[in-house]
Amino acid sequence: MTDAVQTSTRRGRPPAGQSLLSRDAILEAAMSVIDDDGVETLSMRTVARRLGVDPKSLYNHVANKDALLDGIAGLILSRMVVPEPLGSLWEDITAIAWAFRDAALAGQPRAARLVLTRPVESLMTLAPLEAALATFIRAGASSEFAVHGLRTLLAFITGALLREVETALTFAQSDPAEATARQQALESVELPCVNAAATYLATCDHEQEFEFGLRLLADAFEHRVCTERRR
Repeated sequence: MTDAVQTSTRRGRPPAGQSLLSRDAILEAAMSVIDDDGVETLSMRTVARRLGVDPKSLYNHVANKDALLDGIAGLILSRMVVPEPLGSLWEDITAIAWAFRDAALAGQPRAARLVLTRPVESLMTLAPLEAALATFIRAGASSEFAVHGLRTLLAFITGALLREVETALTFAQSDPAEATARQQALESVELPCVNAAATYLATCDHEQEFEFGLRLLADAFEHRVCTERRR
């Protein structure tokens, strides 16, 4: 057999490890790419490189990049433990938000934004969406309001998660010297409101910030639904 024929034969064989490929393995690799380098770097090639296989082999399990993105969004939602409803809009919405945050932080928080951008009918599971929508509707909201409320809630959660991931080093809670230096810098500028808030601007407790924003949002939802019911 000639060298040319031998080369052609080798190229036609699946690379070592390709037999271990599965849709789940591909999605996990894709999430690790996003976690390390961001959503914008994700492609079939970067995932294949992460797995050490030929990019063409991925198409046996995932149709294209869109299907890959849909799968990641679905995987995030599928890991969420939907809390049992308590019958209170405020309590149920906050419980759902915390459950989503826990699921995202347990995996790849940078990938959480995909839940906002992928069409819901392609998601792996609709159970978390059903739970959130049902919470609004049980409280007396219309289906339209429930959808707007759900999207607003997801936008807040995703934004908070991305800030937590991207500023983890900037707001290092374990480095008092860095926080002190930042506070002194803020106090030195000629902006009175910044000066007054310098102590709080210099550090960021992400869990506390999440709770603060979520409480405001839940209060607003509850007030708005009650107002709608009285009309």
